[in-house]
Amino acid sequence: MVDGLVRESASSGRAPTRPAGRLRRTAYHLMRGVTCLGRASTYLRWVYLLLGAALVLAFILVDSALGSLAQDLDLPVVASGIVIAILVVGPPIALGILPAVREVEGIAVESLLGVRFEERPLGPARTWAQRRRTATWFCLHLVTGGIVGSLSTIVFGVGAVLLAAPFRSPGRHELIPDVSYRTTGGWSDLWMPAAALAGIVGLFLLSAAVGALLAYLAPRVLGPTPAERIELLERRTAMLAERNRLARELHDSVGHALSLVTIQAAAARKVLATDPEFAETALAAMETSARNALADLDHVLGLLRDDRRPGSQTAPQATLDDLPRLVEATRAGGITVEVQREGDLSRLPAAVSREAYRIVQEGLTNAIRHAGRSPGLLTVDLSIRLDASGLRLELTNPVSDGGSDHAGGGRGLAGIRERVAVLRGTVDAGLDGDSWRLAVSLPIAVTTKG
Repeated sequence: MVDGLVRESASSGRAPTRPAGRLRRTAYHLMRGVTCLGRASTYLRWVYLLLGAALVLAFILVDSALGSLAQDLDLPVVASGIVIAILVVGPPIALGILPAVREVEGIAVESLLGVRFEERPLGPARTWAQRRRTATWFCLHLVTGGIVGSLSTIVFGVGAVLLAAPFRSPGRHELIPDVSYRTTGGWSDLWMPAAALAGIVGLFLLSAAVGALLAYLAPRVLGPTPAERIELLERRTAMLAERNRLARELHDSVGHALSLVTIQAAAARKVLATDPEFAETALAAMETSARNALADLDHVLGLLRDDRRPGSQTAPQATLDDLPRLVEATRAGGITVEVQREGDLSRLPAAVSREAYRIVQEGLTNAIRHAGRSPGLLTVDLSIRLDASGLRLELTNPVSDGGSDHAGGGRGLAGIRERVAVLRGTVDAGLDGDSWRLAVSLPIAVTTKG
């Protein structure tokens, strides 16, 4: 009907009349109301309000007992009023400021009101500002729940009587004390069940509206404030940065060890019959590499399980002082590593030395991975130089396949760039003639500060 009025006005070239517009808006709101009754969220919100009504009933019972004690004291009227006001307001506020109430209300709000907080799960109140907001929300829950709970008692109590009215014998019947209704046994009695159904529908529509208002207010009252959101964002950023750092550690250490084990196993298998001594050396190196990988893995898993601040350590990490062990483990796989060192590397801060070790380790890993089927023919030139201009690391190795795989989709070079970016250095990686070259430069400003 409404659409017909609008189409008629449009076909005649005139704007819809105001009565047609009002009729359309009315039909729209009625349709939304009918749709609302078919949603599960409407009844979940009603249940949330009933929880508030149940709490109100508990407080009423407590206040009644305490009020009777106050009356026995025979206080003046003003003093009695103050005591009653304290008894009515005090217990809800006292309960609302408890830290656990915020967590419990958060669970109920998420489950029944369908609200999703930025802080999940919503934890206990940690500050007095959070406690005050929680107490405010708790009192709001009690007030709205008490109103809807009282209406629910009236609507369902009276509605049950009115629904059964047409089936009762003609005459006057008592609805509630001092209120009665009359049945005639005819069609005129049908207004009573219709009124009962209308009251039930109105109750659920009211519950849906109040629940929607509470769902709108919940993130603003129970949820974090702007300052708390910034703090939460900082914690998440720190957590993501720590996870990214641990992923780099796992990739560099365990990935390098597995690459060495693969190369050493291949070399040992090839010379097992012709050179048992080299095969035994390779197997021993495999054992050492595997043990080191397990130690590194245990270290990283310990950090993941540790509940301390990001950046806390559970075991010392390798530095450039451990470079000889890394080079010897690489050579045990049949790879030639030529090392040139200049400068006193012991002057490096521990953080820089650790990152430099991981960069060298990842550079050797990339060379091993792309050595092809003849790792024994691979020669890696490693240059480490510390002077007044800073720390410079350079690794070069020949490539036979164009070196395209070196810049593939792995995380190796990306991890190196992330490490160097933190130290404000530069990375240069790519083909240099028939060789692959990785050059890292860390400024002296980094190397002179601990």
